[in-house]
Amino acid sequence: MPFPLYLLGLAVFAQSTSEFMLAGLAPDIARDLGVSVPTAGTLTSAFAVGMIVGAPLTALLGRRRPGRQSLLVFLGVFLAVHVVGALTGDFSVLLATRVLAALANAGFLAVGLTAATAMVAPDAKGRATAVLLGGTTLACVVGVPAGAALGQLLGWRSAFWAVALVSAPALLAVARSVPRGPADPAGPGTDAAGPGTDARAELRALRRPRLRSVLCLAALVNGATFCTFTYLAPLVTEVCGLEARWVPAVLALFGAGAFAGVTAAGRLADRGARAVLPAAGAALLAGWAALAVAAGQPAAAVALVPVLGLLAFGVGSTLVTRVLYEAVDAPSLGGAFATSALNVGAALGPALGGAALDGGLGHRSPVWVSALLMAVAGLVARGSARRRERSA
Repeated sequence: MPFPLYLLGLAVFAQSTSEFMLAGLAPDIARDLGVSVPTAGTLTSAFAVGMIVGAPLTALLGRRRPGRQSLLVFLGVFLAVHVVGALTGDFSVLLATRVLAALANAGFLAVGLTAATAMVAPDAKGRATAVLLGGTTLACVVGVPAGAALGQLLGWRSAFWAVALVSAPALLAVARSVPRGPADPAGPGTDAAGPGTDARAELRALRRPRLRSVLCLAALVNGATFCTFTYLAPLVTEVCGLEARWVPAVLALFGAGAFAGVTAAGRLADRGARAVLPAAGAALLAGWAALAVAAGQPAAAVALVPVLGLLAFGVGSTLVTRVLYEAVDAPSLGGAFATSALNVGAALGPALGGAALDGGLGHRSPVWVSALLMAVAGLVARGSARRRERSA
């Protein structure tokens, strides 16, 4: 894989750390800025909404700019708003920085996915995607626990400064190492997506039932993943009966499994995703159900966590690659489609899990919701397969 891919992965690591780290910082932010904890929790919701809206919007706005230039603008904005967030004493300003950070993150990931796949051979999109999304899984393993620990030791602002500091070398590295690429415009006014393409033509790709099915599957699988991941800490302490000090280790196990899953999916997605996905999806459904049943047994639950991380991120990464293959005639917006689908799931899953908890269904209920979302994904996949058979 080209070295610039790993530099893009470093930037995604910083951005993903920022996206997830607030889960452990909300109480400190609430105390410092004089708001309630639920109000501080809206910072996470604002980021998710910004990601959903930002991916297609920023990809459309950046169509006529060179890919490297767009990446630098998005990463520069991301760094700057974290500096503002670290300095502000006004919650409304902090909320605004989270929306702007999400827009920049969404734009960077959408353009980065397109740029990454343009750097490699047409049959290596899965491996390129795995390198880029590896930044997200490393954030789960290293970045999020480190951000939470730093926030506890030095205050929540230090976590924002840390994200800005990690983004700075990534910004310089992208400027020096990421090529302009064959899809970049040859001069002013040339469409970065290449000759003969426009936004309307790319958006028409969404009319294809196969692409819509893959996007729906990506949202459902990611929803199932983040439904349980968001509420994994109370499951560990309240149902497994482990002490709170075990929570970072369990989260790290999930992240380690996720990293392994993304790495493995990088090759499988290029070779035989259609043969692997049904079996992996069924295994993931069974795995969520097994965790819900076995959560009261600490050894069994802890053993299942990395396996579920592997399956969840392996299936999710493979679906992202399938989006890029299916959206081959949407070179600028293919990455945006995938990014939006993932973040629809990232917003939907925790919301459904939270509703189950608020409904008094217990700390196992988010895991059952994850299993239910995977069951729905199975129905969507079967419906898509039947349509393909009828059209063949």
